[in-house]
Amino acid sequence: MLRVESLSVSYDSIQILWDISFNVEEKSITAILGPNGAGKSTILDTLAGLLEPSSGDIIFEEKNISHYAPYQRVEAGISLIPEGRRLFPYLTAQENLEIGAYTQRARAETRKSLEWVYQLFPILRERRKQLAGTLSGGEQQMVAIARGLMSKPKLLMLDEPSLGLSPLLILQVFELVKEIHDAGVTILLVEQNVHHALRIADRVFVLESGKIVMEGSGEELSKEEHIKRAYLAL
Repeated sequence: MLRVESLSVSYDSIQILWDISFNVEEKSITAILGPNGAGKSTILDTLAGLLEPSSGDIIFEEKNISHYAPYQRVEAGISLIPEGRRLFPYLTAQENLEIGAYTQRARAETRKSLEWVYQLFPILRERRKQLAGTLSGGEQQMVAIARGLMSKPKLLMLDEPSLGLSPLLILQVFELVKEIHDAGVTILLVEQNVHHALRIADRVFVLESGKIVMEGSGEELSKEEHIKRAYLAL
């Protein structure tokens, strides 16, 4: 579904990503793991069109989208759930969701999409008239993920979805990611919770200092000594 070929990205004169290449297979869960500052979020922001690569190509469904505007990438079927949720706090939960269905492809199915996300997140149906800023952290994360689903994405990119959540809510978020995947949505996940990410990912890429240093299945990498020492505290 997605091919990233020799991607390099810089902020001003500082290079963040160095010649990154990886594939995301259709209907898979692909995870990008690594320490803080490795460039994980930069990858997602570049794929979403928020950053311009200095070199390399982004191929989505056999089309080169490297110079598409962000809204064109959403129309093509790519949705980013950013780190930190970034909700509209003075709009209700449902108003935040409806904003997610702004593309031409999604608007016609707004009601159907709302029903789908309310089935995935039953608590949001109860909270639909509540201001987003008054929701708990876990509920706000659910709204952020559900809003991304309202655009009817083919590829859903999640940036640190478990950040700041309790252990119980982290488990719930990862179960929801699996449910979304089981519904046919391809997932690209950036996550510092390595244990849970390895458990659900089909393919994993490890990013350190802006370069991919290791790749394999979640099961394979969970047995690697470097991963055990650096990320699993084993």
